[in-house]
Amino acid sequence: MEDDAAVYKLTDDLAVIATVDYFTPIVKDAYMYGQIAAANALSDVYAMGGTPITAMNLVCFPGGSMNLAMLAEVLRGGADKLKEARVALVGGHSVIDPTEIKYGLSVNGIIDPRRMLTKGHLKVGDTLILTKALGCGIMNNALKGGLVDEETQAEVSRSMATLNKTASEIALEVGVSVCTDITGFGVAGHLLEMIEQTQEDVGIKIDSSSLRLFSRVEEFTRMGLIPPGDQRNRKYREGLVDFSPNVPDWKQWILFDAQTSGGLMLAVPPDKAEETLRKLHEQGVDKATIIGEVVKEPKRRIVIL
Repeated sequence: MEDDAAVYKLTDDLAVIATVDYFTPIVKDAYMYGQIAAANALSDVYAMGGTPITAMNLVCFPGGSMNLAMLAEVLRGGADKLKEARVALVGGHSVIDPTEIKYGLSVNGIIDPRRMLTKGHLKVGDTLILTKALGCGIMNNALKGGLVDEETQAEVSRSMATLNKTASEIALEVGVSVCTDITGFGVAGHLLEMIEQTQEDVGIKIDSSSLRLFSRVEEFTRMGLIPPGDQRNRKYREGLVDFSPNVPDWKQWILFDAQTSGGLMLAVPPDKAEETLRKLHEQGVDKATIIGEVVKEPKRRIVIL
């Protein structure tokens, strides 16, 4: 099964999780960029219910043209986020890149394979909970154009830099077994992965009015600030997504928006949904919301109402 990270079983109650991720800057502040990159790299471990324990820096930077003080701020941001996650930074690797800086981490974690969260095993009636707001791909595109005010930029940056640690721990506590994080394929792409990895033929129904969005996402989407990645996502997956006529085109794009360090998508048994949502809100995951459910029909498709 293809999941969010690689898992190597050592014993019946212990397995190692391994993952890696890095990318070019998506915000102007070097320290925040480091924080976001670290949170993003850790997310795949949390998405599987694991505990990250060690990490190694991966850095590509233009040595002749980049201010090393800026590089130091990127690394400081990553290191501080690892400290918050209680993850040991144990080394790393750097290379000269003539284009622009790229930063991320290789992360190792541990997990009890008997309690592992996976993308598959959806069941009809499961409630879908998403733990973060959407739209950061579109917002980051607007940021590149100098259109985002500082307050809105800070809102998006804080979300991307927020660890999925608490949400993962609550999912395990209440007995959730199906989870993934929403990243580059957008909500539609990652939900379809969950459907495809479920042996039973199921579908998903989403209430578009329930989606939590960052400030000004509608404005920038209506302006046409759709990143190339979103366009590729839609071209690849829209044949399996049915939109109700009352869902405007700008909101349709949100389902295909590529997220960076996005939230967790939890498939929760219906009798545990309200408890899960309450615990998430009580422990600071305040953007968590119920967005839909797993349905019997239409099979292998997503319906957006």
